[in-house]
This record gives sequence, structure tokens and C-alpha cells, in this order.
Amino acid sequence: MALPCPAFRRRRLGLAAAAVAVALAACSGGFGEPDPVTQEGSSIQSLWRGSVVAALAVGLLVWGLIGWALLRYRRRSDTVPSQNPYNIPIEILYTVVPVAIVAALFFFTLRTERAVTRNPGPPDVTVEVIGFQWQWQFRYPAEGITVTGESVGEPPEMVLPLGQRVRFELRATDVAHSFWVPRFLAKKDLIPGLRNTMTVDTTEAGTYVGRCAEFCGLDHWRMNFSVRVVPPAQYERWLADQKANS
Repeated sequence: MALPCPAFRRRRLGLAAAAVAVALAACSGGFGEPDPVTQEGSSIQSLWRGSVVAALAVGLLVWGLIGWALLRYRRRSDTVPSQNPYNIPIEILYTVVPVAIVAALFFFTLRTERAVTRNPGPPDVTVEVIGFQWQWQFRYPAEGITVTGESVGEPPEMVLPLGQRVRFELRATDVAHSFWVPRFLAKKDLIPGLRNTMTVDTTEAGTYVGRCAEFCGLDHWRMNFSVRVVPPAQYERWLADQKANS
């Protein structure tokens, strides 16, 4: 039984409004991710936004074709329309286009992954990040400084210089943990017996929340930390203070 015309029109208007809202949200930059504070995070953000726009374009095309087919070929009588067993040009088109879309997404993903995980040479600062149940330890081997989190009190703080390249050497002493700073738009696991690395180029001063993103036991929720990015001169003063108090 056909829907009444007013109800059909309301549904059609509702779908159109939803599509417009999604498109406007994408165009205004609201893609759901936090603003990155590293060069690597900016690359990941560009990949994510491009993927969302591509998905929206494909979705709108599919919805448009479905709507066109519903309106163009809706039943008008009991007469059966002509039946074509195949249409070679259209079949080639809907085979080639999805393959091309997947190939393009694969290319841009691979390019971004290589840019983010590259080995750019000696870093300006190296920080050894050690995860253990259920806290963090940050070691600055070149400066002889160690910051260790306690089970109670404020989370440990890592301090980094602005505009410099930082390499994190990640290690776990017991079970798997995961080093995650949301504003970096990247995370990497700490796995016992395996030394992972992660390189970032800081671009914005500020204090950012960090967490363990891998469930690691009863007090996993305690594994928070903060990252404070400061100008190089302030970073040098922090190093001097740490050495004086050690």
C-alpha cells in the first residue's frame, strides 16, 4: 500500500535535511578530531578529512541514484517494462569507479603512513617512555633526568621543546600498554620485549592530556599523564631545575 503523499513528502524532506546537515558539518571542519599540535598530527588530520569527504561524496551519489531509480521507475501500471539482461558500459563503470576510489584511498593512506612513521634522522630530543602497572616513567637519557609517576597524587608530566623533533622510545616492563596523546592524533603500543619508536615535531605550545589506550589491568584508569610543550628557552630552564633538584 502506497504511503500518503504528505507522509512521503515529510520523509523526503527529512532525508534531504539530514544530508544537508552532514554536508555542512563536513564543510565547516567539524570532523570529530581534536586540533593537532604536531606536524604528524596535521598529516593524519588531512587524511582523515579527505576520507570523510570521499565517503560523503560516495554516499550522496548512491543515495541520489537510489532516489532517481525510485522516482524514475516507480510502478505506473501492470505493464512489465522492457528487461535488459546486461549493460556492458554501465557494468564496466560501476566496476572501475570503486576500484579507482579504493586505489586512491590506499595511495593517500600509504603516503601519510610513510610520512608519519618515517625515520627523519637524529632527533633534537629523545625521551624514553616506560609503561608499567600502573604508571609511567619518562627518561631523558642525554640530560640524565627521570620523571616517574606515583600511584597517588598528580599524574607525571613530560616537558617538550616547541618546534623541535622529539623521538619517543617506548618500552613496557610487564604487560602491553599504549602511549596516547589525543592532540598528537596518533598512538603507539608499548609491548614487552619490543622497542617501538614514535617521532613528533611539535608545533603548538600548551599542556595536553595523555593516557594509556590499552587495557592493562585493574588500575588501568590510573595511567594518565600530561605533556607540556614550551618554548626552547623555558625548556632549558626546566632541565636546569630538574638537574638542580635531583
